[in-house]
Amino acid sequence: MIVCHCTNITDHEIHAAVDWMRASDPAVLITPGKIYHALGKAADCGGCVPLFLDTMRKNANLPVPAQLQNLRKQQSEETPIERRSTGH
Repeated sequence: MIVCHCTNITDHEIHAAVDWMRASDPAVLITPGKIYHALGKAADCGGCVPLFLDTMRKNANLPVPAQLQNLRKQQSEETPIERRSTGH
């Protein structure tokens, strides 16, 4: 599936880049920019960012650190009033 139409990047290419980066350096911080760079491309309009991130997150070699897991769930459980009072 094509994820970035501007530069013709597929989900397979994103997964291959993540796998390659993780194998090269297990501690590397993998970002969309680094994936573009690894593929020899540059971001253009940014319209693909949500799908690009979703594709990255589905890769088994891109784990979310334990302290960052479930943050969205915790935030969504707060009421709008609680968010205003805590600054979220």
